Amino acid sequence: MLNSSSETLQFFRAWLSEPFRVAAVTPSGRALAALIVSEISAETGPILELGPGTGVFTRALLARGVAEENLALIEFGMEFAAKLSVDFPRARTLCMDAARLRDVELFDDGPVGAVISGLPLLSMAPRRVYSILEGAFAHLCANGAFYQFTYGPRCPVSRPLLDRLGLKATYLGGTFANVPPAAVYRIQRRRIPRIAGSRARSTTADNS
Repeated sequence: MLNSSSETLQFFRAWLSEPFRVAAVTPSGRALAALIVSEISAETGPILELGPGTGVFTRALLARGVAEENLALIEFGMEFAAKLSVDFPRARTLCMDAARLRDVELFDDGPVGAVISGLPLLSMAPRRVYSILEGAFAHLCANGAFYQFTYGPRCPVSRPLLDRLGLKATYLGGTFANVPPAAVYRIQRRRIPRIAGSRARSTTADNS
């Protein structure tokens, strides 16, 4: 496992080579990691992690009781993916584009209980964000949640995109202990009540 200084150096080098993909010069801090996994437990079931990088959120998931073999790690950077395979040998690490999630089989094609995303959605084109979310929710169980952090002032997924996918975003919390300060959003499917003879409007959609 990398020590803190080596981890930071690896992350910084990745940022220098691809700043729009990595989007930060240092790995996420412990406070952010604790926040983004705060609703996860061993009972959540298999977990899909997008853009794990150096594995900060991955270690936080293990600390919450998630079994390593119940982790699927999707990492585009080859150097990060290689290190993840060494650090978490019982997890399934795939070096691939998260926008192609629909094309892969995870956990014998069974659903995952939650998705943890470290992807820089704010720096991505809407079409790419759409593909990532669509693919992630194709693997997610009916009541599962997609957890996304951001350095921005609001949810990194736009309201029109949430509406198009039938999703809602809820502010989970923020932390000033991270550098830079960050917030976490929980994104879930909307629950639309069925009313005979008409289409009910959802009253639960709230993009903070």
